[in-house]
Amino acid sequence: MKKIFALTNLAAFLAILLAVGTTDADAQRRRPVLKKRTVVRKVVTRPAPPMYTVSAGQIIRAKMNQTLSSKTAVEGRSFTARVTEPIYSSNGVVVIPEGSTLTGRVDSVTKARKGGDPGAIDVSFTSVRLPNGRVRAINGSLTDLESKTAKSDNEGTASGDRMKNRKIIFIGGGGAGGAVLGAAVGGGKGALIGGLLGAGAGLLGERFTKGEEATVKSGQEFGVYLNQAISMPRFAEATP
Repeated sequence: MKKIFALTNLAAFLAILLAVGTTDADAQRRRPVLKKRTVVRKVVTRPAPPMYTVSAGQIIRAKMNQTLSSKTAVEGRSFTARVTEPIYSSNGVVVIPEGSTLTGRVDSVTKARKGGDPGAIDVSFTSVRLPNGRVRAINGSLTDLESKTAKSDNEGTASGDRMKNRKIIFIGGGGAGGAVLGAAVGGGKGALIGGLLGAGAGLLGERFTKGEEATVKSGQEFGVYLNQAISMPRFAEATP
């Protein structure tokens, strides 16, 4: 009798376990399967800002940020200058503000020699960096700011005549170890242009006297002639 009771209890226990297992299996089968949701993000394309043109022949007024000397200058080395007046596009929009930074490159250097030959520095300008961080490549050459070659318009911006293959370089002279602007005609030796940045400086020394080095001091003002037109958006201050 006891064995029958024990077997009955065991059978009941096994039945309960089987029922629980079946219920769990059914619950697993009935559990909904969650599908991964695909998130579609819209890409907002901002329209390109309108571009404004600065014509070839425009002259940018600038001042040296450091001293450059034919005694120590190295060909290929860069230097910088600060734009002192804003540059306007052909329709009067400011594209290069005052305070922008011009990057120049030393193209060649001639040290002063005996016989009165002065030192000379040939440079070009390759880019301009605006206060908002935007950088634009340019093709610029050194030029003067005298009335014969550069005129100021009502916006205070200088515009130049055609250079007519005249290459402007820094030449030793002007007193106190300074430099004047000279023209290298046909790629030859520098010839002083009268009336520019210290006229009257004697470039022809005595036969055995060494000429002056070309020293462009920090703060010296000059012009940068744009050989090619550039297109840039209206200048705007950088947003945080």
